Amino acid sequence: MVSKTDDIPASVPNCNSVDPAEGDTPDSKETTKTSFKDPCGCAHSADTAMMNGNGDHDHSEETDSKQEGSGADADPGEDANEQEVIVIQDTGFTVKIQAPGTEPFDLQVSPQEMVQEIHQVLMDREDTCHRTCFSLQLDGNVLDNFAELKSIEGLQEGSFLKVVEEPYTVREARIHVRHIRDLLKSMDPSDAYNGVDCNSLSFLSVFTDGDLGDSGKRKKKGSELEQIDCTPPEHILPGSKERPLVPLQPQNKDWKPLQCLKVLTMSGWNPPPGNRKMHGDLMYLYIVTAEERHVSITASTRGFYLNQSTTYSFNPKPANPSFLSHSLVELLSQISPAFKKNFTALQKKRVQRHPFERIATPFQVYSWTAPQIDHAMDCVRAEDAYTSRLGYEEHIPGQTRDWNEELQTTRELPRKNLPERLLRERAIFKVHSDFAAAATRGAMAVIDGNVMAINPGEETRMQMFIWNNIFFSLGFDVRDHYRELGGDAAAHAAPTNDLNGVRAYGAVDVEGLYTLGTVVVDYRGYRVTAQSIIPGILEREQEQSVIYGSIDFGKTVVSHPKYLELLEKTSRPLKVQRHPVLNEKEAPVELCSSVECKGIIGNDGRHYILDLLRTFPPDLNFLPVDGEELPPECQRLAYPRQHRHRLACLRQELIEAFVEHRYLLFMKMAALQLMQQKANKENKAAALTDGSNAEPEASPADGPQSAPASEDPAPASDAPTKPATTPSEASQTPESQPAEAETTATVTTTTTTTAAAEATEPAEALALTTNGTPEPEGPDGQGRECESPLEGKEAEESIPGLAQAKELAESLAAEDGSSIDPKSREVVLNACKAVGSISDTSFDIRFNPDIFSPGVRFPESSADAIQKQKQLLKDAAAFLVSCQIPSLVKDCLDHSALPMDGTTLTEALHQRGINVRYLGTVLDFVDKTPAKTQLEYFYRIGVSELVTRCAKHIFKTYLQGVELSALSAAVSHFLNCFLSSFPDAVAHLPADELVSRRKNRKRRNRVPGGGDNTAWASLTPVELWKNIVSEAQTYYHFTLHCESVDQAVEKYGLQKSTLLREISVKTGIQILIKEYNFDSRHKPAFTEEDILNIFPVVKHVNPKASDAFHFFQSGQAKVQQGFLKEGCELINEALNLFNNVYGAMHVEICACLRLLARLNYIMGDHPEALNNQQKAVLMSERVLGIEHPNTIQEYMHLALYCFANGQLSTALKLLYRARYLMLVVCGEDHPEMALLDSNIGLVLHGVMEYDLSLRFLENALAINSKYHGLRSLKVALSHHLVARVYESKAEFRSALQHEKEGYTIYKNQVGEAHEKTKESSEYLKYLTQQAVALQRTMNEIYKNGSNASIMPLKFTAPSMASVLEQLNIINGIIFIPLSQKDLENLKAEVQRRQMLQEASKSEEPSEETPMEPEDLPVDD
Repeated sequence: MVSKTDDIPASVPNCNSVDPAEGDTPDSKETTKTSFKDPCGCAHSADTAMMNGNGDHDHSEETDSKQEGSGADADPGEDANEQEVIVIQDTGFTVKIQAPGTEPFDLQVSPQEMVQEIHQVLMDREDTCHRTCFSLQLDGNVLDNFAELKSIEGLQEGSFLKVVEEPYTVREARIHVRHIRDLLKSMDPSDAYNGVDCNSLSFLSVFTDGDLGDSGKRKKKGSELEQIDCTPPEHILPGSKERPLVPLQPQNKDWKPLQCLKVLTMSGWNPPPGNRKMHGDLMYLYIVTAEERHVSITASTRGFYLNQSTTYSFNPKPANPSFLSHSLVELLSQISPAFKKNFTALQKKRVQRHPFERIATPFQVYSWTAPQIDHAMDCVRAEDAYTSRLGYEEHIPGQTRDWNEELQTTRELPRKNLPERLLRERAIFKVHSDFAAAATRGAMAVIDGNVMAINPGEETRMQMFIWNNIFFSLGFDVRDHYRELGGDAAAHAAPTNDLNGVRAYGAVDVEGLYTLGTVVVDYRGYRVTAQSIIPGILEREQEQSVIYGSIDFGKTVVSHPKYLELLEKTSRPLKVQRHPVLNEKEAPVELCSSVECKGIIGNDGRHYILDLLRTFPPDLNFLPVDGEELPPECQRLAYPRQHRHRLACLRQELIEAFVEHRYLLFMKMAALQLMQQKANKENKAAALTDGSNAEPEASPADGPQSAPASEDPAPASDAPTKPATTPSEASQTPESQPAEAETTATVTTTTTTTAAAEATEPAEALALTTNGTPEPEGPDGQGRECESPLEGKEAEESIPGLAQAKELAESLAAEDGSSIDPKSREVVLNACKAVGSISDTSFDIRFNPDIFSPGVRFPESSADAIQKQKQLLKDAAAFLVSCQIPSLVKDCLDHSALPMDGTTLTEALHQRGINVRYLGTVLDFVDKTPAKTQLEYFYRIGVSELVTRCAKHIFKTYLQGVELSALSAAVSHFLNCFLSSFPDAVAHLPADELVSRRKNRKRRNRVPGGGDNTAWASLTPVELWKNIVSEAQTYYHFTLHCESVDQAVEKYGLQKSTLLREISVKTGIQILIKEYNFDSRHKPAFTEEDILNIFPVVKHVNPKASDAFHFFQSGQAKVQQGFLKEGCELINEALNLFNNVYGAMHVEICACLRLLARLNYIMGDHPEALNNQQKAVLMSERVLGIEHPNTIQEYMHLALYCFANGQLSTALKLLYRARYLMLVVCGEDHPEMALLDSNIGLVLHGVMEYDLSLRFLENALAINSKYHGLRSLKVALSHHLVARVYESKAEFRSALQHEKEGYTIYKNQVGEAHEKTKESSEYLKYLTQQAVALQRTMNEIYKNGSNASIMPLKFTAPSMASVLEQLNIINGIIFIPLSQKDLENLKAEVQRRQMLQEASKSEEPSEETPMEPEDLPVDD
């Protein structure tokens, strides 16, 4: 998430080039143009930028360009889509609404809305929020709650809707009480701390003092300067070693609750007896008002009234007066003045909060720290705990949802056009998020021992549970099922592998093929798999129901034609090869998946597949097989290594990248041979030397400078001479490429956004990948190259020769093979053989997931194919260590990936298809890299991740032996052993609050895993660290040189606060937020009172909004071509569609808002940028967490836009917050900190806090010098910024010294003629003059004493504009003025590239442009 990929326009943070690529926006009168620095100095980045977009989506913009067909088949639906979108967004209209006791008000509605949505709005509005039981009437007719507004007759602009109170039922009365409780608790954060009801924390409003939008307009720039207090707290200053925890959750003054009532609870007299039921009594409430008045209230069909019951005597008669009111709020307002006053104040506050602070998130986010919260009485919470409430609709326990039916029917919804797809995706997403919540709740109930097992007689590890129509099993090896594969370790890994399989099949989304709802929950040391239940599965034995696959790992295997047909459709996108295996009767059986994948037809007639744990092929680096040798690249790194279990498999991202890599190789080889043939045919000697001889001469080591040669790896060029390459030679081919691949292929990550990088998983990406017989849309370079975030650039590094050849290869592929002459066919055959394609006539790489599975046997006839498959697997394993790991390290070196903590590091690995079990190898690789100091931060984050993961493994088994009553003591003891410097941490066995418990403990121990319940107490710090070191060695093959936490901190530069955060997040621990003294040698850091809770860690499927995602990508492509306006429209459209599918809160919406804000900013709409970025920050806090690296980045962007809007003090507060969070998360030594400190330094410079400013800027200079190298342009800029502050302080000598450094760098890097160098030399002259003038004045004073005539000196306070300009530059946005000549070149370029319509040409800038050169945003 936090790689630099999300900055738009695409930026290459460390690029020293001068050629802006041309992309132009024909934009009425002005030319706004986003240009990119070219990442490797050969001026081809423009093509990439163009290619990224037009190959895919241009035709949706300009219909005439359809003829080009450049990518018209990449997404045939696209054109239609945009039309549909317009249809969907019918114009809204306004209706008048009249509620009892309020003035009529106007409400804007849209025709798609349901009547129910108006209900929701009314229940949220300040003046009508206390009503829940009402109907809406139009001309006396009641509107149906679930009707769409457009289907209601007579409803139009200006219609008058009346709110009519309806009689209550028990259900309605309960909903009403629940709603009133929610309103009373609306400002109370305890639900967010406790991780319930999808509440989560957000602290932005503490720093912005409420909503930014309004305050921005009120404050004046000038007057604001005086009252800013800029001094940050001590711990935020550069060089501070303190890392306090308390500021992580600043006090929000709004959270001091206004007490409206003391108690609101269900009365003990419920439910009403029969005779009272017949009087309309529904239930009784007991209330204590703020004035200490105790009252008993009856909820009846007509409303709420006081009755005469007391705590001990039941008298349901109405009191006198009874204050009968339809709403509980109206009743309470009459009997309690304090309630009336405080409730009104509370609602005012509630509606002033930003909606994003209140809306529920789709999946629960847990906080690892919390303050001590008072536990208040809460009737609804108490009731919920004892009913199986699983959704908001059922307030009657026992009404459970049929999850499987819901999950499968949503999949079956139609998806022919956009509105249908939106509806379907929204339904799928909603059911998944509900299912994940229910499964999590159930898993916790299972582990806490609150669910009865379906096989209660068996030992606890083997028990299985059903709760709320969900099936739960524990991650242990039951009945030695996994004995061959690694026992419990395999049983623990299988559920996550299975989940990855469910994700993959879900993304391919084949009609008629069904997977189970699957959620994997880790809680209190146990792993629980929750699955929806196939109808009828519980009535039958497994042997009878499995009609495809194997239930005993391949001893007996069955197949089924319908399953083969369905799975065949997934074969290409998932790269799974269809293959025969032998069954117990030695007969071959066809499969199109691994043998473990079982097919079961449910009683509902649907075809289900389950046990998808081997969807992806095995990882041979961690699967030693007798008699098989791995390629030398692997052997050099001591692979294959023994792993805990034999289920290690390659990630889907790796398979994608590997196939992409091979495809490129295939194109090059075919192209090269075709060129040679052509040359031979024409017998042109010149062509010959050109085509082949030139290639082999240049050695791959030349790197990118030897452009043509380095691109075509040498082996490819001799392929034609020995056509039948043996498999072993074939494996050499791709491997000799990494050297060049590294030098050239890594820049692309910058152009893909977070979202695009994820696109390697879902089906859209798969649809475009030509893996298989290239149909005409086949290897259309445009359509596919840019799909892969890893490879795309490489193709573009190409040279004319290759481009020509590529055309040949494409035409060859397009001619469906019939008319092709034998020679060309032979070319393809050779290329196919060399890259290991399973087809001889076209490029097609697929894997057989059963290779090397114990117990699976293959028929003799397929021996060749099996050999090929084994080779392919070895190549893939080698590709991972020789290509992907170096490419990750290179991305970190050129700062296109910047992990900040464990989560982002894991994401960076996963994006490139590297499993976390390779972490040790990655760290060793970094350690041996020459540029090791520039990767110091990466190494440190890696080691801290490795240590905390090892601790997590140990913690898991440690917790299994702890009984519930000792949980907090055990967790605090573990943390003391892990983090505290106190050498003899002794566990405090919980004092027996209930003495008699000792006797019957033996009988009661039914916790899964059981065993000796105090064994945990004997753990010591020395033993724990010994275990961590040995775990690092056995699991990650990494040697840790430390025996205690203090040695680890000392040797690897770790921070204890970071380790605490990482271990808490990974294991679900929640601790009390206070300052912990880790370093005391006299007492342990944690006591059991510090452990507040232990949460589940949940893994589930994330359904995607595919249409929205397409729009988002085309928007990005447009922006990268410089079409900001169109890009902005597309992104806005994407935002609408995302909201349609996900609701208001989602990670992808967050990315969308950030990009929109950046576009608004570049296009000059600063207030709008601020508004969108504020939403992005709130959403990031709520969905990802308050200190997630992504949130830190969002804070930085917001600070920039605040500054641009003249809100200086807010900008500073936000930057200080970002800096504090970053210190907690990863410490000061991180390349991103340099950017943050430059921002802070510039803002402080702007408000004339020069000394403070220097502290930050000099720190930024030091970090930049360390991570970008002393000669980097970033460092030159840092020198310049420091020089400016010294100039403002009139310390000209220091200023000159820094500016000279900067000048030298510019001169050496970009030459004297470059404008940066000129600017710098001008500034040097100016500084010298100032210095001389100052010296003169001083001399004058010395000479003539007090009557000297002193020249007034110019001390300039920097203007806000100049500070903003510098802020833009460091944040990657520069505005370049264009001269007329540039414009002419631009014009020609654009016409040539884009073949724009006549209309837009006429809008080009006119002749007077040179007088007022337009500003152009450019990404630096």
